[in-house]
Amino acid sequence: MEGLKVAEAGTSSGSSSVLNDVNNGDLKNKQTGEFAESSPKIRVYEHEQDNDDNDDDDELYQEGFSKFVPGPLLPLKEQLDKDKDDESLRRWKEKLLGCVESDLNGDKDPEVKFLSIGIISKDIGEITVPLPVKENQSGRPLFTLREGVQYRLKLTFNVLHNIVSGLTCVNTVWKGGIQVDQIKSMLGTFAPQKDAYIETLEEETTPNGILARGIYTAKLRFEDDDKRCHLELDYSFEIKKKT
Repeated sequence: MEGLKVAEAGTSSGSSSVLNDVNNGDLKNKQTGEFAESSPKIRVYEHEQDNDDNDDDDELYQEGFSKFVPGPLLPLKEQLDKDKDDESLRRWKEKLLGCVESDLNGDKDPEVKFLSIGIISKDIGEITVPLPVKENQSGRPLFTLREGVQYRLKLTFNVLHNIVSGLTCVNTVWKGGIQVDQIKSMLGTFAPQKDAYIETLEEETTPNGILARGIYTAKLRFEDDDKRCHLELDYSFEIKKKT
């Protein structure tokens, strides 16, 4: 619910998801989209596949991804100096990395500094909350959405010191202590630069029905190929009745 303020309510790719049953019985009417008031069942988002061929392709992708081992991490200055006599490589690196002379301090580990998290929806417009979250907002819902509306999460961040490879965002959501959703989004690979990156995740839709309303807790976790965690953000939000 793959970067907020209490209100009514890049190139990046998010997970396409569908609702599947966790317990027996239908929580949601597939024709009306309404949650059955008498049903206590909860559903969780899972990746959707179109056919058996896609299932096989996904298994091969996951197998290959699990065996992927990133190369050794080198300081940015060393990467720039390497093959510096090759004019084509030098121009390519300049185009990729831009002007980063001020960041050539020998630090090997990349740093991703998140500046803000926002939400975009036709229902409420755009809302942005600076990070870290202020103490007076801690524990309170960062935003409020109405049921059955489309929205996107928007992230603003800086990359410092080195290239960050395979940055991913995992958004896990709970209601009443039960996990109801988890979506993993691949943001990509980013070079350090002076200007902030702005990434917008794939569009999602809030659920419908009386059982969908209420307060949700969630955790955003950002991790790179080296399993380095750059941010863990605990937050909450509310879904209200559509008027």
